[in-house]
Amino acid sequence: MRRLILPLLASAAAAAFISFPALADDAKPLAGQSITVILPSPQGPEVAADFEAETGIHIDLQTLSWDDIRAKLVTALVAGTAPADVTELDWSWTGQFAAADWYMPLNDVIDAETVKDIGASNIFTVDGKLLGVPYSNDFRVLLINKKHFDDAGIKQMPKTLDALVAVAKQIKEKGITQYPIGLPLSATEGSSTAWYLLTKAFGGELFDKDFNPQFVTPDSAGHKALAFELMLLKDGLVDPASTGLKDSQINESLFTQGLTSIMLAGEPGRLGKMNDPKQSKVAGQVEAILVPTASGETRTFGLPEAVGIPKTAQNKEAAVAFVKWLTSKEFEKKNWANGLLPTRTSALVELNEAGKLVSGDTLVEQAKTVEALFPQGTPIWYPQFSSAVNTAINSAAKGQMTVDQAMQSIADAVKEAMAQ
Repeated sequence: MRRLILPLLASAAAAAFISFPALADDAKPLAGQSITVILPSPQGPEVAADFEAETGIHIDLQTLSWDDIRAKLVTALVAGTAPADVTELDWSWTGQFAAADWYMPLNDVIDAETVKDIGASNIFTVDGKLLGVPYSNDFRVLLINKKHFDDAGIKQMPKTLDALVAVAKQIKEKGITQYPIGLPLSATEGSSTAWYLLTKAFGGELFDKDFNPQFVTPDSAGHKALAFELMLLKDGLVDPASTGLKDSQINESLFTQGLTSIMLAGEPGRLGKMNDPKQSKVAGQVEAILVPTASGETRTFGLPEAVGIPKTAQNKEAAVAFVKWLTSKEFEKKNWANGLLPTRTSALVELNEAGKLVSGDTLVEQAKTVEALFPQGTPIWYPQFSSAVNTAINSAAKGQMTVDQAMQSIADAVKEAMAQ
């Protein structure tokens, strides 16, 4: 009997030993797989480690500059190869990438509740196909140096564009900053973005539903927006050096050094770093305010970043797991410390209720007003359009074009791009 019991006990122990990995596999069904991910730099150092610890999936995280990512993706995708299993998918690429049919629709793997919670999902939906899930909630607000406002005796935050100009002049007259308004005027994407925001602020849109330009005539919002920018420059409210500066340089070299009081097209994701004493000379002074407009009723638009899965990706199941994890409420709340504003409304609200958002009430209120820059969908020719916009703005700021000529040159570029 003893000889029978011992083998039985040994067999039971062996079975129990074997069962433990099976339980682990159930909890991490894709453990042992590997994926490659391409995202803009910088990313939080814990992204790869946290994902692997939670799922058992190894991740090769490659970070590149935004411009370098697009070039890398397009080169690989045109060649029919996979640049990675999961990649950055910027809002401005959606039209081109959808037309080329490069990305896998995610409708069947991303639940409806997630899509509803992430309002910017509609910007990445083309012909009913969800091509990317937003992970970075980028929209525009005004960033201000509240200490500069206080030192100038400004108590009321500007709600109109006229009030904004008056505030800037008051700061300048008090000698607090020589050039109160940060505004990129170089031939770069940031200059286009600021003009888009001002076009919204003047109550207009860039195009009608058929993509006919709505910015050429002097009474149009886009025309008024560029005239407004040139007025700020002429009146000494914007640094003349801005014709050669990117928005990132104005943020880092001027605003965070206390040399500028207002970032006209501010990024809410920068609030944390700007208020970090290790990275900013104006820590504790930076706040967000609602975008002023001609009417006084705030407007803004979204420039979200998403993650998508190329159709040529090798490990689609593990790639889907990463997309879900990166855009989960739990990780979005944690990733806010790295400067990424949550795309989930639920995460944004919870962070604000916990007092973890700088200017949280403003951000939540402004987030409710976020519009798509192109309600009819980002056009395939957006890159040519944006290039034409910032080139024209730069030329006008240098006195090489009038506002009329600049607006017409953009319209001509759109016509040419649409004909290709």
